[in-house]
Amino acid sequence: MSDTPPVRTVIPGIDRLGDDVVNFYVVHHADGLVLVDAGLPGHLKQLRRHLDAAGHELSDVRAVLLTHSHPDHTGLVGALHRAGAEVRVHRQDAPTLADGPRSSLRHAKPERSMAPYLLRRPAALATPIHMALRGGFTAPRFPYAQHFDGDTHFDTLPGRPQAIAVPGHTPGSVAYVFPEHGAVFTGDALVTHDGITGHHGPGTVCRAFTSDSAAALTSLGRLAELPHRLLLPGHGEPFTRGLAAAAAKALAHGAT
Repeated sequence: MSDTPPVRTVIPGIDRLGDDVVNFYVVHHADGLVLVDAGLPGHLKQLRRHLDAAGHELSDVRAVLLTHSHPDHTGLVGALHRAGAEVRVHRQDAPTLADGPRSSLRHAKPERSMAPYLLRRPAALATPIHMALRGGFTAPRFPYAQHFDGDTHFDTLPGRPQAIAVPGHTPGSVAYVFPEHGAVFTGDALVTHDGITGHHGPGTVCRAFTSDSAAALTSLGRLAELPHRLLLPGHGEPFTRGLAAAAAKALAHGAT
């Protein structure tokens, strides 16, 4: 498992950062840069290097759009906010940011403990260890995010992204549609790899990290209605055969 894999260009205008465990993305637009999710604190050097190579710096990031507030998706919000970026998160996930990463289990209690998964697959322990080693549980509280409710259009942000509410993984989980890029960023509402179960392919995150698996499966129906072909998940490889096909595969796999 590489600590610093190369930044991957998904399509022109979208770069995939992070590592083999977690993804976050830089969306390039003539009006500025937008990050979808913010990785782990240990990803800051990678982001700085990537921006520098493209002739940018942290202050060129106009906004950070969070798909949800788990600590492997929010680690750089403090640094980006200090550099001038606004941070957007669904109102129902804002308390975790404000209270700090260790509060995530309290605000969105998982349906199951990790114990059964570790008994079946001890390698699952690598995921939380990876997060811890990269500062995932040490980021400071962040009470400065701008909140929104439900489906929202961000017409003042580069690319005019749209938020689609897809609760289940957390109460405030959302996906972001960038119409000009034909891409949907699904966060952990629909992933293509689950590091806990080892499953590869479209699915929901296992119940050890999901607060309401029934709601998560229902939210797949909302994603299936989107016409876009490019799915960019919080974990795993991009899926290019459409949201409907990915959602169907995830439903067939079911909650784990």
